[in-house]
Amino acid sequence: MLEAQPTAVWWGRVPYEPAWRRMQAFTETRTAETGDQLWCLEHPPTFTQGMAGKAEHVLAAGDIPVVGIDRGGQVTYHGPGQAIVYPIVDLQRLGLGVHAYIRALEEAAICTCAAWGIPCHRQKGATGVWTGNEGDADDATRKIAAIGVRVSRSCTLHGMALNVEPQ
Repeated sequence: MLEAQPTAVWWGRVPYEPAWRRMQAFTETRTAETGDQLWCLEHPPTFTQGMAGKAEHVLAAGDIPVVGIDRGGQVTYHGPGQAIVYPIVDLQRLGLGVHAYIRALEEAAICTCAAWGIPCHRQKGATGVWTGNEGDADDATRKIAAIGVRVSRSCTLHGMALNVEPQ
């Protein structure tokens, strides 16, 4: 029988590409009996370019690597001071659709921030979580949680980057 709770794994600081390849391998080899996992880690500075991303969306990367990946979304910065969470879960087993899953990730970020006294909200028409006053014209500059996922065989890859104290 499968455990109801995912197994949480702290990987420490891991370069992006090896973590992504490990996530792909885990997902490709899992069976209906494989339990879900929650990977928590940090990455050295890396830009990821999702399938909707364009090279011109990466501004002033300098020496920071840009990795083209298989998730939705555009460009996301990953680096020290971010809490990276990769829930690797079977959505079918959980009875969730992709949009409900993304909303659940946003809600987890909102609740986490609220526990620290940081008011956050969703922004209409966008995925992620923002701080500041909802509706401000410069709201996009205050994104605190980026979310990008991929679903393969009803199982999720990638997840959320929560800005704690980005360096």
